[in-house]
Amino acid sequence: MERDAWRKSSRSGSNGQCVEVRDRGVMVDVRDSKAPATGVLSFDAAAWSAFVDNLKQRSPLS
Repeated sequence: MERDAWRKSSRSGSNGQCVEVRDRGVMVDVRDSKAPATGVLSFDAAAWSAFVDNLKQRSPLS
């Protein structure tokens, strides 16, 4: 993931139900792509990585 740049999920469809993620090194930020000014959730990079790995294990799309 490119550092400090917002990117949409690769699983986002055309229905506007998307999140954007930004890698800041030790922290990862997540926001609503259709309302970015409403706020950001920040997670420890290790916790975010564990969350994503868990989703990949459970996803029928992986």
